[in-house]
Amino acid sequence: MNLHEYQAKEILKGFGVKVPMEIVANTPEEALAAANEINKEKGCTVFAVKAQIHAGGRGKGGGVKIAKSIEEVKTYAEQILGMMLVTPQTSAEGKEVHKVLISENVYYDGPSKPEEFYMSVLLNRGTGRNMIMYSTEGGMDIETVAEETPHLIFTEEIDPATGVLPFQARKVAFNLGLSGAAFKDMTKFVTALYNAYVGSDSSLFEINPVFKTADDQILAVDSKVTLDENALYRHKDYIELRDVKEENPIEVEAKAVGLNYVDLDGNVGCMVNGAGLAMGTMDLIKQAGGDPANFLDVGGTADAARVEAAFGIILKDTNVKAILVNIFGGIVRCDRVAQGVVDAYKNMGDKINVPIICRLQGTNAKEAKELIDNSGMEIISATEFQEAADKVQEVLA
Repeated sequence: MNLHEYQAKEILKGFGVKVPMEIVANTPEEALAAANEINKEKGCTVFAVKAQIHAGGRGKGGGVKIAKSIEEVKTYAEQILGMMLVTPQTSAEGKEVHKVLISENVYYDGPSKPEEFYMSVLLNRGTGRNMIMYSTEGGMDIETVAEETPHLIFTEEIDPATGVLPFQARKVAFNLGLSGAAFKDMTKFVTALYNAYVGSDSSLFEINPVFKTADDQILAVDSKVTLDENALYRHKDYIELRDVKEENPIEVEAKAVGLNYVDLDGNVGCMVNGAGLAMGTMDLIKQAGGDPANFLDVGGTADAARVEAAFGIILKDTNVKAILVNIFGGIVRCDRVAQGVVDAYKNMGDKINVPIICRLQGTNAKEAKELIDNSGMEIISATEFQEAADKVQEVLA
């Protein structure tokens, strides 16, 4: 589950990670009030106005502005709120901005030069351990840094039994070229950041940039946090942070009816039971000359109501030119699934306007094929994988 920047920073603060003073606003008037409050507390007259959407690269799309006066904060908030913000991580249509974050200026003068670093915490699947990835090249796309200057990316693997050890935090600070007060503050920052990652059951923390101020404070100026949805039962307060307006509406609808659905860009809809079979089915579609339009796992039960809901969700995608139903009857009997498909087809009537290829294999597969073939419905039955692929190819042609 992705979070907005302001939500992520609230979690970070709860674990002792230092962040700038920031206030979220829903209207230009709230943005102006936020700037006045920050000015009263911090005395600064320069502010960052940052669009809050679930995507990176906001600055490149015009979603981050530096206001050099309190009055400019309102002006920029008026420009950003309601805009369709297009970034390298959004669709061509972009995402509508509903909130802005007003942040204090961190680029103030002081005894040392401000610096930007990159830092993330994530799982190294190769070793099964969490790792801290960091670089002196903060503020840049980490993919660009990895491609052009890979020697500037460092990693530190963490033993889950001990967490971050003091020497590891010092090693990170040393590799970033810090000394004195900034060195000490970075060691505290690294430890707090890792504890926040583990304590919140997240799958990704990305801070870009981690900022060293002119007076040697270490702050999380920007943040991207992805929570592990499987652990949300341990963090019921985090569930309220979900912003469904930022998610694919079809995926939200599918989740509401208990279907595992991921929207893709292809032309063949998939209805499958089991994640492994779903992946194999998508390969099958590619080999047949099509492209999967979705990943949809209906799970162990596939009665008429569930199949009808799945058809309805698949058909919301106007790019779908055919639907492949590929069910293995292990726990569920194939004839029950076949009856569900037939009943759903009858109930939906003209709403189904694309060919349906139905492959049922497993318990009572023979009875299932006979049921579909004798239904009088325009459903194409198949038994083998290759047969299903050939029929997909035929209907696409």
